[in-house]
Amino acid sequence: MVALPVAGADSVVLAGSHAVHDLSIWGLFLQADLIVKCILLILVSASIWSWAIIFDKWATFKSLNAKANKFENSFWSGEALEKLYKRIQAKPGDPMARTFCAGMNEWNLTVESGAAGDLRAGLQQRIDRAMATSINREVNLLEKYMTFLGTVGSTAPFVGLFGTVWGIMNSFSAIAGAQNTSLAVVAPGIAEALFATALGLVAAIPAVVAYNKFSTDLGRYGDRLEAFSAEFGSILSRHLEAQGKR
Repeated sequence: MVALPVAGADSVVLAGSHAVHDLSIWGLFLQADLIVKCILLILVSASIWSWAIIFDKWATFKSLNAKANKFENSFWSGEALEKLYKRIQAKPGDPMARTFCAGMNEWNLTVESGAAGDLRAGLQQRIDRAMATSINREVNLLEKYMTFLGTVGSTAPFVGLFGTVWGIMNSFSAIAGAQNTSLAVVAPGIAEALFATALGLVAAIPAVVAYNKFSTDLGRYGDRLEAFSAEFGSILSRHLEAQGKR
């Protein structure tokens, strides 16, 4: 008759030990210290936001390259530049088209003003400057959120490491209080602490890879805009020379 209550007490102890030693991801989060929980939430939020930026940038660069190919096909198709300009000036759909419109705007403003001297003097410089300004504006827009990816990639491991150090300090304090260094006592606290480092790496690795890829894509696209600007500038320069000979 006495053994039954004792067996029940052992069951309660075992059940309590099982609850405390839950090593699932959710269990590790629930058992973590408040500061470690805050760090874990920060890392999860950074990871989710990083993936949102990654998908957005991937779709953006894919769309931009497709639109640039379409515009270049129209530009080199032999269609008159004035006709192409009138067709897209109301709503240029991509940075290359907007760069083209910036150059044509400067050209038309000077031609309509009748400043014949400027046609041979400063018009070419103003056109180049207008297109360069447009390119810089477009590149700055495309660089949006790139700093966030770089920041997450460089700092997330250290944020996770801070959570690990804090968690290990708490684990050692609990071990000292319990005066028990068995693996069953040490393992759960260490697992909770290392979970922060793992989550930091989960947030950092995709951010670093994406930052490097999109930086390369941005550089290539910027070079493509610069090359188009130079080609378009050469075409306008030939028009200026032809008008100067008249």
